[in-house]
Amino acid sequence: MKKLALLLAALVALTVVPVSSASAADTTPRLQRQGRFLVDQYGRVVIVHGLNLVWKRAPYAPPDTAAGFTAEDAAWFAKYGFNGARLGVLWAGVTPDQPGVADPAYFRRIDRMTKLLSSKKIWTLFDMHQDQWHEEYGGEGVPDWAAKRPLPFALTPWLPVPFPEGYWTPEVSTVFDHFWANKDNLLTGWAAAWKLVAQHYRNQPYSMGYDLLNEPWAGIEWPSCLTTGCAASYSSELQPAMTRGLEAVRKADTKNIVWWEPQQFTGGQKLDSYYTAVAGEKNLGFSWHNYCPDVFFESQGIPGSNTDNCRDYTADRETHALDQASRMDAAPLMTEWGATDNVNAVGIDADGADDALMGWTYWAYKHWDDPTTADDSQGLFTDDADLSTVKMDKLRQLVRTYPQATAGTPTTISYDAATGLFSMTYTPKLSIQQPTQIFVSPLTSPHGYDVQVTGGTATKTGSTVLVRATSAKTVTVKVTPKP
Repeated sequence: MKKLALLLAALVALTVVPVSSASAADTTPRLQRQGRFLVDQYGRVVIVHGLNLVWKRAPYAPPDTAAGFTAEDAAWFAKYGFNGARLGVLWAGVTPDQPGVADPAYFRRIDRMTKLLSSKKIWTLFDMHQDQWHEEYGGEGVPDWAAKRPLPFALTPWLPVPFPEGYWTPEVSTVFDHFWANKDNLLTGWAAAWKLVAQHYRNQPYSMGYDLLNEPWAGIEWPSCLTTGCAASYSSELQPAMTRGLEAVRKADTKNIVWWEPQQFTGGQKLDSYYTAVAGEKNLGFSWHNYCPDVFFESQGIPGSNTDNCRDYTADRETHALDQASRMDAAPLMTEWGATDNVNAVGIDADGADDALMGWTYWAYKHWDDPTTADDSQGLFTDDADLSTVKMDKLRQLVRTYPQATAGTPTTISYDAATGLFSMTYTPKLSIQQPTQIFVSPLTSPHGYDVQVTGGTATKTGSTVLVRATSAKTVTVKVTPKP
């Protein structure tokens, strides 16, 4: 934890800089990168507490039903303080028939979602999700025209291999190597799809940008990724491909953040990742995942596993994410974690994010008949169609008192999910006219709460506290639930 604290202090110091004039003049509510943080249109540092919304089966967007996503779901997000969503926008949905030709019906389906989310001021990250490439391999993500089986594998029938072991097969690994090498213009088609998405959503209110590819698989060299992190794969495959995706987006959209993900194994192992900065690009994001191995081991009854071990694991991943983001000149966001009903593990990861001042999007809001998951414990409900079936113990770990927008630079955040006690400190930026906005968990403050502020004043409005600094000195805020 000492290493994390030292790295965090150095990165926070680097972010006490003025917002660029371009950002200050842009009144569209969208998140921008400022140092290691995300800032809103007013220059306030935004901490995202969000949920994943990825519908993995055709037509690759949730329906307007109780089991899908409706206005009631968007209101549920706002009620419990979830200010972000990682929304699946799949390549297979964007250009299903041929490269570079968008399906208007798919954009209409996604538009329905963005309207619901933006109406509740929920920041939306557009995620081009894939798992195990395509339905042919038991996954999803790419269009049928991009899923031609390579030789010599195509000469014999594909024998189904469950997720995620299907990644490890020579055929699926070869498919990814062909993608990185732009064989059959696959990479070109993917980049063209991103240009279409960026054209469509460049002016979307409450956007936090574009997540280019979920959990990229390095290819046939995957065993070296598991043991060493496969640095060579970044320089020869991942970085060139992500740069190409970045360039495609920038042809249509120069303002929104573009997010890169590391190779898949970094989500479940203590491994480095090796992205580097892009000359002239100042609006990159590092989208990273955090899945502690002990959560899976304990669920399988493997001797010696213990989710308490996840404290060390998540601290390592937070430190790594801050370091990698710094090296690639990006802002980090923990875009996947959880996927379990183990409340102890969920609490450990959420606390670790608070310690690192890290935003997140939990996996996942609903199960949605996910074809690529080890179990059905990832969602927040026992019945996707009934919000009253929420798993309350897990929800109490996720619905936290936290600063949604800070008029300055946050320096510490602390929340106790058992007692509801919250405290934070921040260095105010008096040039920002809007107040610091803190969401107070209604689950731990059902009878109200008291607020103490040093260095500022506070106004309470329901589950929201608005704080205004009275000087340039450090502001301290404490929230205590009433008995």
